[in-house]
Amino acid sequence: MRLSRFVISKPGARDAGAISWLLLQTLWVGGLWLLHFLLLPAISKMGLASLLVEEIGNTLRPLLVGLSAICVAVQMLVLLRAERLSSLWRDMRGQLLLVVVAMAGSYFAVRQLFPEAELWLMFSYLVMAFCGLLLVLQPVPDRLRRKL
Repeated sequence: MRLSRFVISKPGARDAGAISWLLLQTLWVGGLWLLHFLLLPAISKMGLASLLVEEIGNTLRPLLVGLSAICVAVQMLVLLRAERLSSLWRDMRGQLLLVVVAMAGSYFAVRQLFPEAELWLMFSYLVMAFCGLLLVLQPVPDRLRRKL
């Protein structure tokens, strides 16, 4: 029986950057989507008080935005290592990462300076989530693929 090279690969066949890219992407994109579209609606359906659900959201959203900013910073390093320096500006993945960094920065700036601007906070959060979704659809930066 002959197995495809995609089923069984040599140890170290995948670049560590590609693996970390996928792991980081799963953490921050999955976390943003899980909180907003699954966890908060589920606990509100359980019959908890709306103020409690709002407080849970207000506590967890900044934590996830901070986690996302850290993960995106590492993803930028992976992209810079795998591609050229100009890949942040010219590549779709780099542009999406830059938008996420800008939205995370604006989230924390607005939260600190104008805490009553809840619509902007939600807008920033959702832009980050949808940029993450678009990033998932992009190819993984992989140095080995370029060598083949």
